[in-house]
Amino acid sequence: MEESLYVREGVVIPGHELGITASRSGGPGGQNVNKVASRVTLRWNVRTTAALDDEQRRRVLERLASRLTTGGELVLHADEHRSQHLNRDSARARLAALVREALEVAPPRIPTRPSRAAKRRRLATKKLRSKVKQARRAPGADD
Repeated sequence: MEESLYVREGVVIPGHELGITASRSGGPGGQNVNKVASRVTLRWNVRTTAALDDEQRRRVLERLASRLTTGGELVLHADEHRSQHLNRDSARARLAALVREALEVAPPRIPTRPSRAAKRRRLATKKLRSKVKQARRAPGADD
């Protein structure tokens, strides 16, 4: 049985919800690549997890929609290491980081207005730009 994955305060993914499979990895490694299943595929179903409440689930489903399968599973592949153990740890860390980032609540934007000085600067640059473009025109081309 897989160990539970701590994501952040109040969010811990139970180990039994994580599906981990190993397969042969491509890339460098000599004969080791042909013999050892070091690539790790991690699957976690966002729709059926007990780790998230309804609001958190909605947020994760919305933010990670492009990465989810039609069944609501998040699938991660890790094959950057030659060791299955390191790839498993890497995939788990990436899952925790993805979910942590998806759960972040952006602070509400406080609408502001440009200052009077900023408006003046903007208008001054517009006038300057207009003069530069007028100077480029051929004489008598005002029509």
